[in-house]
Parts: sequence; C-alpha cells; structure tokens
Amino acid sequence: MIQKFIELGQGYTDLYELVELGRRMPERIQYALAFYSEKSGQSAASLALIMKPTSEQKFQPIYICREGIPNPHEKPNQRFELFKNMSEDAGHQVIEYTVKPSNVFPENELYYNYLIGILRTNKRLSPLS
Repeated sequence: MIQKFIELGQGYTDLYELVELGRRMPERIQYALAFYSEKSGQSAASLALIMKPTSEQKFQPIYICREGIPNPHEKPNQRFELFKNMSEDAGHQVIEYTVKPSNVFPENELYYNYLIGILRTNKRLSPLS
C-alpha cells in the first residue's frame, strides 16, 4: 500500500479545504493530527487528516496543511478551532505531536518521510508489507 502526504497548502485559506474534506467524508477519517514545530522563531502548526485506505487497500492519503497557522497552545486561533470542531463532529480527537520544522530538511519529501516514521512508530500508520 502507498501511504502519501498530499499537501493542500500552508494552512491559510487551504485549511478550509481540509476541513471541508473532513466534513464531507467523516467515515473515511482514521486520525486527525496536529504537528507543532518552531519555524524561523515562530511557533507553527501543521494540521492533517489520515484517511482510511481505499477499498482496494492500495493507497492511503494523508492530507496536510503545512506550518501555516500558529500553535493554538501559544496563540489561540479560529482556524485550529474549525479543524478541532470538524474532527470532534467526526468522532475523533486531534492527536498532537511536536516535530522538527520542515525547513531543516532539504526537500519536502524528506520531511514527509520523517513524519511517516513518527506515525508508524506511534502506530498511527500500519507498516508496509
């Protein structure tokens, strides 16, 4: 099975698309995630939805808005509240991780491999067979 991050953007207006995906397909949500990091001296949050694998078990998307909103524990904000409310309406709590920022990796793909490793270690993603 292929497990892949699909970046919708960096969390400004595209966060509304992530929330809408969750609202339209609540039965497909496996986990709602918040990744916190410090990027360029600012505390940032990436919000993501791990969706259940496709019916053929060949693909599992992880939709993400990368480091575009403030960490809600340091600066409460409406965008995080929208994501949290959508997650709770779908029957999920937001699972939180503190991670390295994406700018310490030379490529976004390496950053996403790092996050996949964290998710597998914490049993949020199944290992590849």
